Amino acid sequence: MHDIVIVGAGPVGGCLALAIADADLDVVALDARPANETLRADRSLAISHGTRLVFDRLGLFARVAAVPQAVTPITTIDISQAGGFGVTTLTAEEHGIPALGYVVSYRALTQALDDELGRTRTSLRYGSPVAAVTATADGATIELAEGREPLAARLAVVADGAGTVVAGVQRDKRDYGQVALIAKVDTEAPHAGVAYERFTPTGPVALLPEADHYGLVWTMAPAQAERVLALSDGAFLAELARHFGTRRTGFTAVRERRTFPLALEVARPTTGQRCVLIGNAAQSLHPIAGQGFNLGVRDAFELAQAINTCAREALGERAMLDRYAARRRGDRYAGIAFTHGLTQAFAYDSALVSWPRGIALALLDAMPPAKRAFTRAMMFGI
Repeated sequence: MHDIVIVGAGPVGGCLALAIADADLDVVALDARPANETLRADRSLAISHGTRLVFDRLGLFARVAAVPQAVTPITTIDISQAGGFGVTTLTAEEHGIPALGYVVSYRALTQALDDELGRTRTSLRYGSPVAAVTATADGATIELAEGREPLAARLAVVADGAGTVVAGVQRDKRDYGQVALIAKVDTEAPHAGVAYERFTPTGPVALLPEADHYGLVWTMAPAQAERVLALSDGAFLAELARHFGTRRTGFTAVRERRTFPLALEVARPTTGQRCVLIGNAAQSLHPIAGQGFNLGVRDAFELAQAINTCAREALGERAMLDRYAARRRGDRYAGIAFTHGLTQAFAYDSALVSWPRGIALALLDAMPPAKRAFTRAMMFGI
């Protein structure tokens, strides 16, 4: 029997495996992707300052930053609403830090994790999709796909983000009825590390600084997305300019347009018998405010702390998992409520709600203590 089997060795599961690599434990990390592949095209992850500190402790950040154009600092965040007053600007300088967050290449981060884990005693097994996780009081059983021999562990950690079937855990899903259209957009003037979060009648639009361009995340109804995807590049840029308004102008080119559906998915509970879910396996959030991945990294960091301070014989026992769940409960539900609340607060285009939103944004910008508390929550969680 292994001590720990981690299902999913992507950024969240990989961070957990690296954080417990120095413990005297038999750890196996399973991943569906073939060796040296990511199973997807490169994409960007928005990480907070707090996540950067975790990456520093794991020896990851400098390694990823050494890859050309793999890390872009976010020094300023401009938050506004279309068709109404009220703007809030958050800056790293106000907090005495180099950046509020960073936009990081998924591929570069995954490669860095693979390389670092390759130097540890962790058994990293590629091409190993998992069908289900079941458990008894004595241990967890990890059922592999394609009829392979199952694995047994004191503790199974599900971090695959795909919702591997776990006995005793249900997933509550709320479909937002929208999709996110993502693309890379060039502008006339350099981004200078400024990110934009703009709330519009059809949903939020974000511009994230990436290398020498912006990463666009544009929320809209599925039918609208089909129409916008079919536009020529010139027509697409003209529509984006009209929709985004004057907070950022001068869009000159677009490429790599695609969409994905938006939903809130929450596992209940996140701990079961001899099993715990972290990252997107525990909660999958709307991309507004970029909180989902950072919440998952905090899941991994807290679980690593619980594992590193636990006797081998107590791994996966109810008391150990209850302590972990209690430590995560406040931050987890605050992150879910904050993200979902933003989608609802800015979902309606009416003067009755537009004015209060504008007042809230203006007051936040004018009240330094509230602004600091808000920014700190964005960087470190609740």
